[in-house]
Amino acid sequence: MGRKFQKLKEKTIEGALFLSALFSVFITLGIIGVLIFETFEFFKEVSVIDFLTDTQWTPLFAEKHFGILTLFSGTFLTTAIAMSVSLPIGLISAIYLSEYSSKKVRTAVKPTLEILAAVPTVVYGYFALLFITPLLQKVIPELSGFNSLSSGIVMGVMIIPIVSSLSEDALHSVPLSLREGAMALGATKFQTSVKVILPAAFSGVAASFILGISRAIGETMIVAIAAGQQPRLTLNPLVPVETITAYIVQVSLGDTPTGTLEYRTIFAAGMSLFILTFVLNIISYFLKKRFREVYE
Repeated sequence: MGRKFQKLKEKTIEGALFLSALFSVFITLGIIGVLIFETFEFFKEVSVIDFLTDTQWTPLFAEKHFGILTLFSGTFLTTAIAMSVSLPIGLISAIYLSEYSSKKVRTAVKPTLEILAAVPTVVYGYFALLFITPLLQKVIPELSGFNSLSSGIVMGVMIIPIVSSLSEDALHSVPLSLREGAMALGATKFQTSVKVILPAAFSGVAASFILGISRAIGETMIVAIAAGQQPRLTLNPLVPVETITAYIVQVSLGDTPTGTLEYRTIFAAGMSLFILTFVLNIISYFLKKRFREVYE
């Protein structure tokens, strides 16, 4: 009787786990389905070529243009600034925590660093607007009140825990025998860390970089508050820009009627964002697979 009850319990748990996984898959498919349907309706009225090549984005104006390149430029600009901050700092801190710090320091510093990831992004947004921007304007007088520079810097600070934590886990998981072998051959601790441990953990480090980039591309509140809402095709970090996510927020919270062409632009923009992050995840997967094959 006890064994039958145990088997029934195991089957119940297995079924619950399967349903949870299935539910997640259905939710994902539902989101993709809505995006595809609304995007298809959008492209019935707007040319795909104009969408991908036009250099203006003014769907809410009387003279309408639907060039997604302007939103992409703002998104890539803020992401590039964020990555220039988060990647080096995150990787250096990961190497320190994994290879140089004591166990006590690692136990204390790593959770403290990860607290940055728990701060609401709206707080980061106002921090960028009310503190970082005025601070930068003292050094760069021509800096606009809304700009991609301050929002990118603060976004980079927010992403540091993601890069640092995942990279540190990858570095820490490298077998001790590799460290001992390098030391036995006369390598210094720095040489061992950079030339042996880092290449061996490259798949995990690359995955953390890709995840950080995806997080920056999908960030909403910081860019909506601090970067401005002026879509323009520019690489100048000192002027206001608009990202894909900021535009989606602008339309979603405005007075645009549901079902109109203007409203469907958020689904076309969302689909573009989905495809972009999907491609990044595929790149991350192949990077992990390739470098695992090299070092295994």
